[in-house]
Formats: sequence, C-alpha cells, structure tokens
Amino acid sequence: MAGTRETVRVALIYPDLLGTYGDSGNAQVLAVRARMHGLGAEVVAVGSEDPIPGDADVYVIGGGEDGPQQAAVAAARRDGGLARALQAGAQLVAICAGMQILGEAFSTADSPSVEGLGLLPLVTRRSTRPRAVGELLVEADPSTGAGLVTGYENHAGQTELLEGRPLGTVLAGVGNRYEESVDGFLSDRVVASYCHGPLLARNPALADLVLGRIPGVLLAPLAEEPWTASITAMRGERIAAARASHRREEVLEAAGGAASAARRWAKALGTPKPAEDGRRTR
Repeated sequence: MAGTRETVRVALIYPDLLGTYGDSGNAQVLAVRARMHGLGAEVVAVGSEDPIPGDADVYVIGGGEDGPQQAAVAAARRDGGLARALQAGAQLVAICAGMQILGEAFSTADSPSVEGLGLLPLVTRRSTRPRAVGELLVEADPSTGAGLVTGYENHAGQTELLEGRPLGTVLAGVGNRYEESVDGFLSDRVVASYCHGPLLARNPALADLVLGRIPGVLLAPLAEEPWTASITAMRGERIAAARASHRREEVLEAAGGAASAARRWAKALGTPKPAEDGRRTR
C-alpha cells in the first residue's frame, strides 16, 4: 500500500539531563511494541549537546530535577528542532519535568517562574503543600482506549492547563495539582503525564495509541510474547496498590469537598459508596 510505514523512528530527548526516573524506558517500550505489531523500530538517543533530528515519528522526553530541567529548556530553545518537529505533526510523549518545560512557564526551588518552550498550553507553579509522591491512578480519557492508567508521581510543581484536555481523571494520587482531579495533557499529537513507571511499560495500550497515530502506520495483530502475562500481572498489582491507598480521597478530604470526590472514586472503582460527610462506610 502506498504510503504505508514499515519502520518507526523514536527520538529520546536529552536522556543525559531528563533521565532521573527511568522515563527513558518509554522509548524502548515504543520500539518493542512496534516490533510486536510487525514494524521495524529505531531509537535515537539525543544528548543535550546533539542536534534534535527532524525526521523522527515520536519524540520522548522524561523527568528530571531543577538544574537539568533548566539546562534542557535552554538547549531545546537554542536548537529549535523539537518545536519544528511537533509543528510538522510528530507525536510526543512527555513525562513530569518534560511536560513542565514544554509549557508556558515552570518554577524551580530558585525561581518562581522560568520561561518554558511554549509548546503546550499549561503553566507549572510551586506549592506550599506537600510534595506529591506515591502511586498515581488515572481513569484515561475514553478516546485513548487505555482504561485505568497506573504510574507513580514525584513532583513539587502544580500544573494548570490553560486550555485543552487532560490525559484523564485522577482516582488515586495528586496528578497535575491539588485543586483538580486531573493528570497530564492529551491532544491528537501529545500524551503527557506525571506518571513515571515508566508510563508506557505499565500501560502498553498508550504505547499502541501513540504508534497508531503515526501517519502510514498500520498495526498488525499483536504478537503474543512469553512475558506478556507478566505485564498484566504487574498492572493488576499496581492498580490494587493505588486502590488500597485511596490517596486522592485523603488529599481532597484535607482540602475540603471530599464527599463528592470520594463518590466519584467509589463509582469508578466499584468500591462501597462513602457516607455524605466524606467518611467511608463500613
């Protein structure tokens, strides 16, 4: 078929700066899933001193700490290749700090506002509330077909979407910010989240979503592998751990207005409906 793609090229952006939480694994998962679907795959690691190639199909950018985060945004701004690739229609997977620097502005321990790349409609600010650390469970936007998305979060920044839609609704954990029960950002070219894990290893349906959006890519029926069952088991274990924590309910209870949030949580996960005063029924 004319225009059909046989090989997928994945660019891993600045793993020397934004590789703190294992998010580089998302690039490898994309390659593995592509091969399972009968495609060829290539992963190109792009260091902070290297030019960002303009011919990749997917760009993956991960999490990092304040200093590397600022270095990454400076390098990407000088290069300009990532902006050009996204404007040309490439797919993007961005995690935590990678999502923050792509926004309009983000904050660090030393600065309340650092100019971002302006590629996503969001802004990240510091908060006086506790750092968000722990299991993160998200009910993904139905359009993704991903169902429950599992990961772990570790961030002090609080991200506000200025427009657009999130990846999904937070059921356990904090996600973008304490004031909302949402995580990440989603568009027809972007999957962004606070979920480490890495995100695509825990949630391979999202990897297939990204691959299937590449023009000319046709995903063949999935080739079963001996280790596929272990992925399902791992997902079940992590989802169960997040359910047991009920952390989103506890966060919102501390902030007020917990009852309605707790009812949404119970409905989504099939747990007993909480009492009207926000306390769980026995």
